[in-house]
Amino acid sequence: MSDTPKSGAAAAPASNFIRNIIDEDIRSGKWGGRVETRFPPEPNGYLHYGHAKSICLNFGLAQSYAGVCHLRFDDTNPEKEEQEYVDSIVEAVSWLGFDWGKHQYFASDYFDRMYACAEYLIVAGKAYVESLSAEEMRAYRGTLTEAGRESPYRSRSVEENLDLFRRMRAGEFADGEHVLRAKIDMASPNINLRDPAIYRIRKAHHHRAGGKWCIYPMYTFAHPIEDAIEGITHSICTLEFEDQRPFYDWLLDALATGGFFPRPLPQQIEFARLNLSYMVLSKRKLIQLVEEGHVAGWDDPRLPTLVGARRRGFTAGGFRLFAERIGVTKSDTWIDFSVLEECMREDLNEAAERRVAVLDPLKLVITNYPQGQSELCEAPNHPLKPELGKREMPFSRELWIEREDFMETPVKGFHRLYPGNMARLRYGYVVKCTGCEKDADGNVSAVLCEYLPDTKSGTPGADSVKVKGNLHWVSVAHGYEAEVRLYDRLFAHPYPGNRREGDPEDFERGFLDDLNYDSKRTLRAVLEPALRNAAPEERFQFERHGYFVADRVDSRADAPVFNRTVTLKDSWAKAKG
Repeated sequence: MSDTPKSGAAAAPASNFIRNIIDEDIRSGKWGGRVETRFPPEPNGYLHYGHAKSICLNFGLAQSYAGVCHLRFDDTNPEKEEQEYVDSIVEAVSWLGFDWGKHQYFASDYFDRMYACAEYLIVAGKAYVESLSAEEMRAYRGTLTEAGRESPYRSRSVEENLDLFRRMRAGEFADGEHVLRAKIDMASPNINLRDPAIYRIRKAHHHRAGGKWCIYPMYTFAHPIEDAIEGITHSICTLEFEDQRPFYDWLLDALATGGFFPRPLPQQIEFARLNLSYMVLSKRKLIQLVEEGHVAGWDDPRLPTLVGARRRGFTAGGFRLFAERIGVTKSDTWIDFSVLEECMREDLNEAAERRVAVLDPLKLVITNYPQGQSELCEAPNHPLKPELGKREMPFSRELWIEREDFMETPVKGFHRLYPGNMARLRYGYVVKCTGCEKDADGNVSAVLCEYLPDTKSGTPGADSVKVKGNLHWVSVAHGYEAEVRLYDRLFAHPYPGNRREGDPEDFERGFLDDLNYDSKRTLRAVLEPALRNAAPEERFQFERHGYFVADRVDSRADAPVFNRTVTLKDSWAKAKG
């Protein structure tokens, strides 16, 4: 049987259970009406679409309740973190339209206070220095069905633990020789409460702290303390942290008892992370795609990173609309990628001016139009926004049209150009096809037409002849060639790597087996002159073809390169139908 998850797609703004929690906290006066959230990425990679959901949730909630959201970097692992990632995260969150003001923080800002918290736990008999190896610790930890065993070092005295911990900080021991563990309950049914490690030795250079520290807090220890230091009210995490919440609460309660933090303490709330069809959002899988060359770097427009999305032409408004539409739940569901695409279409339909591009050019010759003559036709910049005015499109005897707009022997229902048929050249004239020319191999090389001089769009005679076909075009003499990249979904199957019907019994499907090898096509297209001056990241609707953006990396002055952001309609739904 097929082993594909069920997908779900919302068509309207969905529920957000976290709002209900905040509303009740405000009603009860728990924090005096204050709402303070945070977005706490680790600066060890580029943000992806799942992070966009979290960013929109945390910053959006803060905005809704006139609160603040902190941008905080959980930089507790010096071996994987770099300033490059800090910069990219700052840029991504800002690009999505959010402002944290003065509230930008780093976990490393709090290392001294975290160390003081750790020493307090030792003095209070709630932490001890462990000298078992990592392998031995795993063996002592037990399983989900068997209780763990207490370490022989668990009974060390406060004085011995303090001495060892301070010597760990002084750099006397090698990596892995000791760790500091919380002393909770090795028989707890929640394996996360079986004396979790809270500090480890890492003799590595930190991107901000330099060489000041050779011991670093574990994320599960650092994160609650950061929340408490910053006065976070609602600490919103994804569901994989639900089992860690008892330790979050245990730690802050212990530190509040020691006078480190006032009550009420931050409240951790978990929500379901984003599961998006036709995508992988695992950091490990994204790294594999980049390092093995399946994509052209972290900003490849097919990769679900925010730098890739921006380069593809996805909009911040589209992501915000998407986050609102899919809602926030505690249940893991799959959102179809078409929901995100439709949100982008809605945003771009409002924002993008219209232009004409011919992607598969075929010459059209108007045999009764004077040689060497040209004139200007007017086209609206945006049909929904007349205030944006019109632009002029040069019209001449020879034009480029789409190859698919001519058929020598038409099929039923074809209303474009074929011998004897008439169609309108959009913004121009009605033409009648008189035949075609072919090359030595029998391929059509030019379409021959005659135009009706009194039918120009915008003139009294425009409606004198009724036709069904409407073609877009670019003047041969005035248009120019440009590189256009047609991007599509990176994977051909909605659940990459999942076993499905038809797979042989001995076939182990991996996510790379479902790559869509037609996810990028590069064309030499012909564009109307107005597109030559497009600035990097300027977006347009190419009539009939979709929404496109001038590539922010490869575009040059007078030579923009265009990436297709999304088609005008959901072509995948049509194919499935």
